[in-house]
Amino acid sequence: MIQPDPKREEFLARFADAQATLDQGFARLPPSSQPALGEDAAIILREAAERLHDNDPYFHPLYAGQMLKPPHPIARAAYTLAMSLNPNNHALDGGRASSAMEFEAVAALAKMFGWPKHLGHLSSGGTFANLEALWIAGQLHREQGTSLAVAASDQAHYTHTRISGVLGLPFVSVPTDNTGRMDLNALEQALKTHRIGTVVATLGTTAVGAVDPLDRILELQARYGFRIHVDAAYGGYFTLAGNLRPEARAAYDAIPRADSLVVDPHKHGLQPYGCGCVLFRDPSIGRFYEHDSPFTYFTSKDLHLGQISLECSRAGASAVALWATQRLLPYEVGGEFARGLEAGREAALAMHKRLAADVRFEMPMTDPMLDIIFWAVKGTTVVQSSSQAQSIFRQARQMDLYLALAELPIRFFPEGTWPDHTGDVAHVTCLRSVMMKPEHLTWSDEIWRRLEAATSAVLGVNTP
Repeated sequence: MIQPDPKREEFLARFADAQATLDQGFARLPPSSQPALGEDAAIILREAAERLHDNDPYFHPLYAGQMLKPPHPIARAAYTLAMSLNPNNHALDGGRASSAMEFEAVAALAKMFGWPKHLGHLSSGGTFANLEALWIAGQLHREQGTSLAVAASDQAHYTHTRISGVLGLPFVSVPTDNTGRMDLNALEQALKTHRIGTVVATLGTTAVGAVDPLDRILELQARYGFRIHVDAAYGGYFTLAGNLRPEARAAYDAIPRADSLVVDPHKHGLQPYGCGCVLFRDPSIGRFYEHDSPFTYFTSKDLHLGQISLECSRAGASAVALWATQRLLPYEVGGEFARGLEAGREAALAMHKRLAADVRFEMPMTDPMLDIIFWAVKGTTVVQSSSQAQSIFRQARQMDLYLALAELPIRFFPEGTWPDHTGDVAHVTCLRSVMMKPEHLTWSDEIWRRLEAATSAVLGVNTP
């Protein structure tokens, strides 16, 4: 028998009150028929709920695998509330209120990054937001009569390679150092060819959470003259965190001097999928978005979001949800939202320390830069280590601990980690955990207990 959940009951009551307020705003209209949810619909919804059991419990602190974080209850409620109208933020006619909320929500993001003047909008996610940023970069280079390449690190998100191909831009992959950060010597060698027009600095790589040295990339920009785009889809919100390493803090403090930036509120911003954001420091780039379409809404002469976006139809509900969350949890250093980020990082550091003390594991060259940790399993060969990592991954799932696997360069680990390594394998399968929920800090002991039990089941008890 499922026990009543007071928090769920409160959520439903708050939502019902907000829905009644929304309905009152249109009470002047004559009644209209709406489809009803009868018993057939109830049966289908129960079936859908049962089908959804075939998911991992992404909402729970024992899920510490991929970059999946539950939306805040206010974001869920605000999104659902807006869906009563289903606004489309392509134009003011399709969503006046939600468009205004989007401008306000995007301005809050820009302020967080130190950009009082900006141009930007929400998107379906980081992939499309990065596409827009690189599209603008390509347009600027063509405006200057050049066709220059995009450069990103070999640990940058793979979509940068795809996006460059879609846009017809040459792409250069820049090697990283043994901590996963862009190698500046390698970048400078590429810049000396004078074929690089845009450098993508990743603040929070998807695999290991590495933070490229943006402050030092800006020094190279002063010498070689290129555009800098910051891909902070995952790690952008950490600009608010007060417990970063000095080199990461220096990178985040340099953001105000970058040219464009992408951040995903549907990652650390407590939003439902999909909600990304692209920002440009120079509002004049809006000229590249100008268009004239006979079927665009023209009942207002004010600037609308369809005029500064490559996407057309976009869910106004995403803007409403983000706006509501920002009102409840403002982007303030030391505030409740920032403390949640700091808690995730503390959880990652604590888990890293525990892993390093266990002789059954091999640790990388550096401790976590954000809230992502990864580790290998001790073995004489890379193949053996990879196989054991996969076994622990499966065993942990049987104990309701959800981790992830990642294929990472063996150079991320100290030389001699695998004494019988023959050099024919460049990557090792690692265990990986994203400690992005604030609750992960208070659940650290339980997470470790289950990981230790899963490891003992595969490798035997730790006997240092």
